[in-house]
Amino acid sequence: MSQNIFLCSETVRPSTRWLDAFPEGVCHEQRTLAGAARPGDVIWVEAGHGDWLENLGTLVRTLAGCHLVVVSMTPDSADAVAALDRGARAYCHALAVPSVFRDVELVVRHGGLWVGPELMARVVGAAGRALAPHVEAPLPLLSGREAEVAHEVVNGLSNKEIAAKLGITERTVKAHMGAIFEKLGVRDRLQLVLRLSEHGDVSLPVH
Repeated sequence: MSQNIFLCSETVRPSTRWLDAFPEGVCHEQRTLAGAARPGDVIWVEAGHGDWLENLGTLVRTLAGCHLVVVSMTPDSADAVAALDRGARAYCHALAVPSVFRDVELVVRHGGLWVGPELMARVVGAAGRALAPHVEAPLPLLSGREAEVAHEVVNGLSNKEIAAKLGITERTVKAHMGAIFEKLGVRDRLQLVLRLSEHGDVSLPVH
């Protein structure tokens, strides 16, 4: 059966809320983690301690088949983007309520990404700025208006802000978003930004 494993050290321990969420969760230090982890396990790594980002990349490479989740006492959009770029499947507050931890586990076990609603807008905006050089080309399969909407999502705008900027209704923006998600095979705004970063997928002609 798959486990929830918290990467511990002398100074890092899971919160009581994490323990409430996963009563059968276990803690392992770096030296014992590789021997304890199995494919399908969810590995929880706390940010802000030592070279956590470099260590995360190492864990992703060595723990094949595991789902890496980063928790932080001070969530930051730049750290969230960096963590996802290194292969993490989720990024959330280290003191989230137990129900949120369980939601995170469910999402990553089903192949999704999680950053939480409170960070989504900031992460999308930061990711869009970081990927901007790659999304100047036309978007595949999208109409002209859909491409405009997609570019504004990359810029971190909300549906309401996109509607105001493009002179259309928020309901129309939502309709365009549904079409964009379906055409590009994504489930949310963050996946859309990451999808647009794939150069081979943004160089096809619009029609």
